[in-house]
Amino acid sequence: MGSEQARVVIRPYRDEDREAVVALAPRLTEGVAAWRDAGAVADAVRGWVTGSLENAGGDGHGVLVAVREGLIGGFVTVATRRHFTGQVDAYIGELAVSTEAEGTGVGRALVGAAESWARERGLARVTLETGAANVRARGFYRALGYAEEEVRLSKPVPVDGQAASGGAG
Repeated sequence: MGSEQARVVIRPYRDEDREAVVALAPRLTEGVAAWRDAGAVADAVRGWVTGSLENAGGDGHGVLVAVREGLIGGFVTVATRRHFTGQVDAYIGELAVSTEAEGTGVGRALVGAAESWARERGLARVTLETGAANVRARGFYRALGYAEEEVRLSKPVPVDGQAASGGAG
């Protein structure tokens, strides 16, 4: 294909997309703090994705997929979420792109579709979260105009006389 990018079609999730979308869930484990239990992280992200699929199309919930060369190249979940100020924002819960589709514009197209989802609902802001260790994702979002708004801090503490495990990053 050379420098020409394959056409990407963004469309709403369909039940027949489930296997392909769930197969992308492990991509969401990348960049999680090293001291977190990898098995627990994998279980959590799979739960997030399957939960989003179960709510797809419901009031205030959407799942969009990117189809590239006839295959699901990625997906994004978006919902409404109330900020502590009371403002209702669109919230990107999960964004995953297949390794084959990385660098082809699929992620950018999915974020653009989530922003359109928000705009169509009269929501003035899109928010999302990613791990502090996920430098690549943070750079991707920054390049799309997203600014870091909040920071979560973590510190291990000894429990029952045991040495604390993990770093404080």
